[in-house]
Amino acid sequence: MTTDDDRPAAPFGRTLCAMVTPFTESGALDLDGARRLAEHLVSRGCDGLVLSGTTGESPTTTDAEKAALVTAVREAVGDRAALVAGVGTADTRHTAALAVAAEQAGADGLLVVAPYYSRPPQDALEAHFTEVADASGLPVMLYDIPGRTGTRIEPDTVVRLAAHPRIVAVKDCAYDLLGTQKVLSRTGLAYYAGCDEQVLALYAVGAAGCVSTVANVVPGVFRSVLDAFDAGDTGRAALLQRGAIGLVESMMAAGLPGTVTAKALLSALGLPAGPVRRPLRPADRETTAGLLAAYEELAAASGQSQA
Repeated sequence: MTTDDDRPAAPFGRTLCAMVTPFTESGALDLDGARRLAEHLVSRGCDGLVLSGTTGESPTTTDAEKAALVTAVREAVGDRAALVAGVGTADTRHTAALAVAAEQAGADGLLVVAPYYSRPPQDALEAHFTEVADASGLPVMLYDIPGRTGTRIEPDTVVRLAAHPRIVAVKDCAYDLLGTQKVLSRTGLAYYAGCDEQVLALYAVGAAGCVSTVANVVPGVFRSVLDAFDAGDTGRAALLQRGAIGLVESMMAAGLPGTVTAKALLSALGLPAGPVRRPLRPADRETTAGLLAAYEELAAASGQSQA
């Protein structure tokens, strides 16, 4: 159990980027672009990368592409950043197989989302995560995002899963601050804010860090938020968090998936991204211009231009 002075260890770093998966203009996996983007993100403040998550378009990449992406990014960043591989699917057997493949490809951990569409009950969820955690030797980050999966990983279920030696973290996109604090008070799990507007709020109550989509374009901003908080300058941490909200809202709350907005901005900044895969569609010119304006405002205010 943690105490009010005891923040759980951060097993995958503090400032993780939910990295996009770069594609070529023809739609093929762009491994050279992935290496360059990963190097860019790590050199500018990210100490962990989540590959093949929601932002990484995991539903439309193949098993072979997922493994190749881990291998390529590992080559680029070495041991300077933890690599967490998204392996979650709607099928327990498939997820377990992807876990083994990610371990063989060089991942440091696994991001495992609740199975989607089938909406399993809590006992089935618990069995699913346990089987996946048993499949490899890698530590597991549970991914609680009921708005996409249709199924909440209830706090009591998370508490029970915390007894598994390889289930060590949670990516929290449940928008349930009470539930998060209940789990933090009863387990040693490392919580990572998965919603950029909640980075400071969750860190203040004991989270280990964040998994940020917005970090694709401003990798240093949320690290600065956490650094200021750790230094005891909570006022500056709050100022930095609020200062990022214009870009967060533009990227994450304007009706388009974060993958689409992140790739639009990365392309506008001359960084590797490429197109999105169908059924997603690219941002239009007007939307991209608005995103770029929000980015430039934050970059000017923070002095952290990422291009």
